[in-house]
Amino acid sequence: MTIPQDPVLCIDLHCHSTASDGALTPTELVVRAAAKKVTHLALTDHDTVSGFAEAESAAKANDIVLIPGIELSCLWRSHTIHIVGLDFDIDDADFLAALEQQNRNRWARAGMIADRLSKLAVPDLLERATAESGGDVPGRPHFAKVMVEAGIVKNAAQAFKRYLGSGKVGDVKAFWPELQDVVQWINSAGGLAVLAHPRKYQLTATKLRDLTADFRRAGGQAIEVSTSGQSSGDLGFLAELCVREKLLASQGSDFHFPGAPWCELGRIMKMPDGLEPVWHHFRQVPVVGAPV
Repeated sequence: MTIPQDPVLCIDLHCHSTASDGALTPTELVVRAAAKKVTHLALTDHDTVSGFAEAESAAKANDIVLIPGIELSCLWRSHTIHIVGLDFDIDDADFLAALEQQNRNRWARAGMIADRLSKLAVPDLLERATAESGGDVPGRPHFAKVMVEAGIVKNAAQAFKRYLGSGKVGDVKAFWPELQDVVQWINSAGGLAVLAHPRKYQLTATKLRDLTADFRRAGGQAIEVSTSGQSSGDLGFLAELCVREKLLASQGSDFHFPGAPWCELGRIMKMPDGLEPVWHHFRQVPVVGAPV
């Protein structure tokens, strides 16, 4: 059945704040989303919901519907994969305990990044990166900002190109739980598990089909069909995967910081007709236009 997207709504179900590796505080993020005409937003910080309460207050003040969200790292056949959780019980005790273990993993990774970058001789690199993240676990963008301030590089893009990008000295892989475990955490907390930005893993078409099938068998319910940095070919291929595995369709900008026009809040390619949007299945936060 074709469920057309409501043209009045602007739904962004993937973005990040300073609670993980984003550049804007949760409040700043929501304010920017409102300015970009976003009506429904999920703050999906990496492995934490610490920014949700602040974002919720800002969402109420800016007339935005905020959906509980998170982006969890996991492993599939030795590949690091990201799973977005949506519309879960944010106070679920078992879920919060799992996040605490993820938090310890992230701190260990941040320490390794700082150690690997020690040859740059930036004083108190980890401490300064932690300050940039507002006291939460610093990600690579926070290290990049410190490196710019220290004069090591001219801008964040150069920091990633030389030191922090894929395959560079500061690109530290972490030990994450298996995909099926992360999907179960989300499901047990009453949420919907979404395979995030599938084309960003640099998998062959065959391996991506295998990943999507394994994700569905593990209990995953949706796939991000539309996200930033995709071509129309990507969109069509992911729509086919969505139909093939009988998954719900999600979308999100994966916004991290201002100044990147290809990755802006609410700027998302329209999903093809014939897909069933994940937001039609939200339980805690019904979206206008969803079937009842």
